[in-house]
Amino acid sequence: MNSPKNIAVIGGGSWATALVKILSEEKKAANSQINSLQWWVRSEEKAQFIRQYKHNPDYLSSVEIHPETVQVNANLKEVIQQADLLLVAVPAAFVEASFEQITPADLAGKVIVSAIKGLIPSSKEIVGDFFISHYGVKEDQILVISGPCHAEEVASEKLSYLTIAGLNQSLARYIAELLKCRFIRTVVSSDVRGTEYGAVLKNIYAVAAGICHGLGYGDNFQAVLMSNSIREMKRFLLNITDTDRKINHSAYLGDLLVTGYSVHSRNRTFGNMIGKGYTVQAAQLEMKMIAEGYYATKNMFELNKKTQVTMPILNCVYNILYEGKSAKAEIEKLTDHLV
Repeated sequence: MNSPKNIAVIGGGSWATALVKILSEEKKAANSQINSLQWWVRSEEKAQFIRQYKHNPDYLSSVEIHPETVQVNANLKEVIQQADLLLVAVPAAFVEASFEQITPADLAGKVIVSAIKGLIPSSKEIVGDFFISHYGVKEDQILVISGPCHAEEVASEKLSYLTIAGLNQSLARYIAELLKCRFIRTVVSSDVRGTEYGAVLKNIYAVAAGICHGLGYGDNFQAVLMSNSIREMKRFLLNITDTDRKINHSAYLGDLLVTGYSVHSRNRTFGNMIGKGYTVQAAQLEMKMIAEGYYATKNMFELNKKTQVTMPILNCVYNILYEGKSAKAEIEKLTDHLV
């Protein structure tokens, strides 16, 4: 297929806003490969606000949006019709609702790039598999973006790295070039499923890290928790897809570390509140942002009933978040399984 030049970012959150900022850099370049750049947000009210005031009122408000560079639209079907490549960055829990009016015909021939770190709740699928099974998107037209890369640091133009994974390596390299700019470096990978599952799991482990911090555990223990987390991730990924991946590369270990340690990590923040004694509902209300690790924990726990991989950290977080068990008691039990 020809290199897609009509790009659309789907989603109105912080990561979608960061992607719009990154792609705007390419769109403004004298030799830009992008013909059109669109941004879908959920409501016309929000779209009008962005057009008028040139920033997202809810997330990364410091990022300036130039209407001559980005077309903001609240009509998803219209956006999809005009785009060749869709960067999807809505929370996994809302993908089905967002695309409920979209048909397989609407997505025929489109390239789908998932920037989502979660599973589809109803089917426990990673996002790429969801678009393949429900919309007939071809496997070689599904790609995944992973970090380590926090949206807040993109907004402040701090040097960050992205991994673009796809079976079609030519297409992956093309998208990597689109996303590369003065504050973004990119690498490509062929491990689509491993990269996507890894992005789901690292959010769960970040919740665990936050819980432990909230309970008062120190840096020494956090290091042990993270080293056990990457081994747990490796076990699961080997069970799902046995490919020649390097688990210590940035897309796996790097993304896990930044999500587990960073002050920008909403999953760590959510877990920290749980460790300090907040209920799940109170923590969600106070955050006002979605911690993907909360939803991912239940979905991965149910998925692992089939795979039966040894995952004590996942089980511990599930017991705390969904079984209402004591965070202090569960983490104490977990310490006996860590090495």
